[in-house]
Amino acid sequence: MAQRVLIVGASVGGATAAITLRNLGIETVLLEKELVKAKPCGGAVPPAAFHEFDLPQSLIDRKVKQCLIVSPSGQETHVPVMGSVPSDDDYVAMVRREVFDGFLRERAQQRGAELIHGQLVGLQVEPHGVTATYRSMRDGREAKLTADVVIGADGAYSPTARMLGLPNLPRAVAIQERIALPPSKMARWEETADLYLGREVSPDLYAWAFPKCDHIAVGIGAGPGHTEKAKQLLVNLKARLGPALDQGRLILREAHALPMEPRKQMAFDRAMLIGDAAGLVVHTSGEGIYWAMKSGQIAAQVLAHALDTPDAAHLRLYEQLWWQQYGTMYTFLRWLQRWGYGNERQMEVFTEMCRNIDVQRLTFDSYMYKQMTPGPWLAQMRMTWDIINAQARNYVRRRTPLREQEVYAVV
Repeated sequence: MAQRVLIVGASVGGATAAITLRNLGIETVLLEKELVKAKPCGGAVPPAAFHEFDLPQSLIDRKVKQCLIVSPSGQETHVPVMGSVPSDDDYVAMVRREVFDGFLRERAQQRGAELIHGQLVGLQVEPHGVTATYRSMRDGREAKLTADVVIGADGAYSPTARMLGLPNLPRAVAIQERIALPPSKMARWEETADLYLGREVSPDLYAWAFPKCDHIAVGIGAGPGHTEKAKQLLVNLKARLGPALDQGRLILREAHALPMEPRKQMAFDRAMLIGDAAGLVVHTSGEGIYWAMKSGQIAAQVLAHALDTPDAAHLRLYEQLWWQQYGTMYTFLRWLQRWGYGNERQMEVFTEMCRNIDVQRLTFDSYMYKQMTPGPWLAQMRMTWDIINAQARNYVRRRTPLREQEVYAVV
């Protein structure tokens, strides 16, 4: 029977896996190279996470009740955060990763997980167990530790995945700045988060302005092939926000990578990958926090029942359960990202479609409750009809000179 599990990475996914394992009485070691600097992140968390993982509301900086979506041409859609059944959970939680991650890490330690401040530099997976070599971040010395299974929770660049001989995943890049604003300016984002579309701010994803306790996080995402433009895209976004950022003070500039495709295999002999290391970031939103936590929980639960035989045949139950539960959602959101962000015309259509109440309910049901329920046939017909009309209107706009567009908009 396995006596020890090594988790490489003690961010949200790794910490959740450690908490789950410790709750099941399994010895757990967390190896984390960065305990001070928080992972760069927009910090949006669905209310489902607070219920499923027993998280205190004190971790929430702000509860967003409305999303503002702005198209490339400047048309705006105000979308209330509301599921098909109104409830107290109609919000998107905004958190700071330094607070959120720290809480989960501390909980894992309180449950008995050992935390080592070190960087993985070597990994050997053999039939009898796992040997990891790490460099201490305190004194630079190298040391070894042994375990029966390793869980890679170490992000999009995942050293664990690389040392298992796996290829790199296609990656997007996200750059954001945290900007402190006076209260009069922060009032603009009291309960609102902004999403901006257009090639000048993000050719294939979106840009954002997310409120925190005393500042906003302003950032952009750029997919593979556009990452070299990321800094200029951020400059363009701030120009687009214009006077809204007046009197702002830069607190921090940060960047990180996002995997753009899930791995075909996430479990191997004595090894598992979760969160960004497994490519479990959803398209359209780029959301990763909840999925890292959920994958860590499921992987740990499967491992706990496979302690006697932690080989690929048994550990791959984790990925089977994952895709059974979330495969439809991932497939739909991948399609939606390609359809809605494919070009500026589609971005205009996407912005219009977000005014459809059925689209709003489907979107927030899937986001807040992590389940996709097919809408009634009448709602599906309404959505289809609105899509056709939006496509037609934006086709005309794209082919009509600007002065004629103004007349067209009036009539």
